[in-house]
This record gives sequence, structure tokens and C-alpha cells, in this order.
Amino acid sequence: MSRIGKAPIEIPAGVTVQVKDNVVTVKGPKGELSQAINPVITVEQEGNHLLVKRPNDERENRAMHGLYRALIHNMVVGVSEGYKKEMELVGVGYRATSNGQVLELALGYSHAIYIKLPKEVKVEAKTERNKNPLIILESADKQLLGQVCAKIRSLRKPEPYKGKGIKFVGEIIRRKSGKSANAK
Repeated sequence: MSRIGKAPIEIPAGVTVQVKDNVVTVKGPKGELSQAINPVITVEQEGNHLLVKRPNDERENRAMHGLYRALIHNMVVGVSEGYKKEMELVGVGYRATSNGQVLELALGYSHAIYIKLPKEVKVEAKTERNKNPLIILESADKQLLGQVCAKIRSLRKPEPYKGKGIKFVGEIIRRKSGKSANAK
């Protein structure tokens, strides 16, 4: 059995799970998410636990077993607690401001960059004196949040020489030394 797949998913108070026509729908205080699952995999609810089961030990079924268990677990955590990512802008003159669902970034280009975020993602931009600007993103959907973060990061990836760019808070950028002097 898959170690991840056989672990039961605990359903916290205030979260309801409905399985109908190979679609798992999870509702909670932070929102509602749904995921279509392969008809081979079955999802059963026993009390306040969900069990994901597979029919046999074929390679493809074993892979899907762990995958769907992880996806359903991420949905349950998302609608109950939510996910939060913090990104830091490192560089002179780099700024971020949020206006509703629009994020405005000044990243050293000749123009400002405007990103319209999905309504499921909440954004907040913080700027404190003598600190790098922060972008705080929150959502119930882990996959969507990661995709939005990747899109923002792709606008100015951290570079290894000066460390400038958009990085996650706590991420360590591997630095390189610049030109090496080989004068003899």
C-alpha cells in the first residue's frame, strides 16, 4: 500500500465533504473546492475521516492512490486553515503595491508591471522603512496559490551574483563569486 494513500484524512469541525459522480467537493469557512477523481479510485467517509482506496496493486493505481489522497488532504486543509505565501522583493527601487485584486510591481524595468490576480487569491503588499518590500498571498487553493507565486517570481528571478529579484521569505539564494582575478 502507498504510505500516503493509506493514511486517513481527518475532517475538522466546520468542514463538509461530499462525494458524487467521481467529484469530491469540500466546503469550509475559507471557501469551497472540488476535484474530479479517476473512477478507479474510491473515496469513503467513516465518521470524521475520509479513506481513499484502490482496487489492486497495479502501478498506475498505486500512483493515483497517493495523488488523490494528497489532493483531497490539501483541499481539506485549504478550506479550514488556508494557505499563505510571503514573497520578498530584493533590489534597489523594487516596489510592490496592491489595489484590490491588482498587484503593481516596479522591478527595475522601464515600466511598471500590473498583474490581475484571481478572485480566490487575497493579496497584500507591505513596505517598511529599511526593509525589503513584502507581498503576502493567501488562498484556500494550494495549487492556484503556487501558480500565482511562480508567475510573480518569473518576472524577476533572484540572480546568483547580487541576489536581486523576487524570492520567497526564508529562501536561501546560492551566491556565486564574481570575476576571479587570475593576474600573475
